[in-house]
Order: sequence, then C-alpha cells, then structure tokens
Amino acid sequence: MNQTLLKQCVAEFVGTFALIFIGVGVIANHADLTSNAGLLAVALAHGFTIAVMVSATGAISGGHLNPAVTFGVLVGGKIGLQRSVAYWVAQIAGAVLAAALVGLLLRSGDVSGKDLVFKGTPALGKGATGLQSVGIEAVLTFFLVFVVYGSAVDSRAPKIGGLAIGLTVALDILFGGPFTGAAMNPARTFGPALVSGQWDHHYVYWVGPLLGGALAGLIYGRFLIKPDVDSSSK
Repeated sequence: MNQTLLKQCVAEFVGTFALIFIGVGVIANHADLTSNAGLLAVALAHGFTIAVMVSATGAISGGHLNPAVTFGVLVGGKIGLQRSVAYWVAQIAGAVLAAALVGLLLRSGDVSGKDLVFKGTPALGKGATGLQSVGIEAVLTFFLVFVVYGSAVDSRAPKIGGLAIGLTVALDILFGGPFTGAAMNPARTFGPALVSGQWDHHYVYWVGPLLGGALAGLIYGRFLIKPDVDSSSK
C-alpha cells in the first residue's frame, strides 16, 4: 500500500469510527427512537458527525465513511477497485473498534457493554418486513449517495459537501429511523452487530444500501455528472 492510499484509509477509519462511536453512544444512552425527541436527537447526532467528519476527511480521502458510498462512487467510475477495497476494510475496521470501545467505556455494573451496543445496533421496527426494509434502506441510501455526487464529487458542486451530506443523513433518519434505524451504511450496522451479536435481518443493511448506492452511481456518476470531471485519482 502506497503512502497516499494509507493516509486515505486512515482518514476513512477515523471518520467511520467517529460516526459509529457517536451514533451507538447516543442511541444507547440518550435517545429512544419511538419518541419524537429521541428520534431528533439520533438524527442530529448522526448528521452532525457526518457533516464535520466529511468536512475533515474530504480533502484526504473524499470523506466516504460508508461502504455504500464507496460502492456508489465505484459504480459511477470515480474511484478504482483497489482503493475501494482498501476503503471498505478501513471503514469496517473503524466501525468494529468504535462499537467495541463504546461497550467498554460506557458499561456499568448494571449494564454490560454488549447490551449497550445491542441497543445501538440498527434493527427493524414498526412492523416493517424484510423486503420493505430493504426498499427503505435502498431509497434512503440513494438520496445520500446522490447528494454525495451533487455536493462533493461533481466538479460543479458547491463547496458545501459536508453540510449537505450531514443534512441528508439527518433527514433520512427522521423518516427511516423508526422503520430500520436508517443505517444507510453497512459498516454502521456491521460493527455494532459483531460486538453485540445482533444479526437479525442483517442482510437488509447490506443489500438495501448497496443497491441504493449503486443506483445513484449509475444515474449521477454515469449520466448527470459533468462529462469532463477529473477521475485521474482513481
């Protein structure tokens, strides 16, 4: 691995770590997705974290922080396969370490770290079926990756990538949180699932986001994007 790719992977690791650490911690300790106040807290926590971390890592790695975003950018032809795989490894590693650390730091005599992380692992709710949940995650992730293209990848994009992407995550959670947890990110689910042992309907959180990300990559990356966009850094 060359030094540039190593730096990019470190940025993806740190950014994804922050998302999962804050996300799991907020859900486990301060919020309830069945209440409006709790849902808003979760949405803002994830949105704010994405906004600041995408802004912090964007100049280094593009600030993907999400295997589905990386997949969408790959499908759109704006990143190479080798760098995509390296990003996926870094993102998943960051997610697993973050979930483990939340469980270690926040557990108490009455609550185990595994229980805390279990509560912070995205899961189906409000009677949503597996198929409905795949569809919800796909649509929400499509919005996310579409905004990533429109605010960060496209050379015509306004310089508000972090803010726009963070706001998209927040609004997606406001809709999808009660149904699926609105993960939109396989790493967001995999890290906590591995630590907590919560694997129910885990396929939803891979199939849905990857489908949505790929569709956004095809539509924006292959059709809407400026034709002469610089892709020399793949």
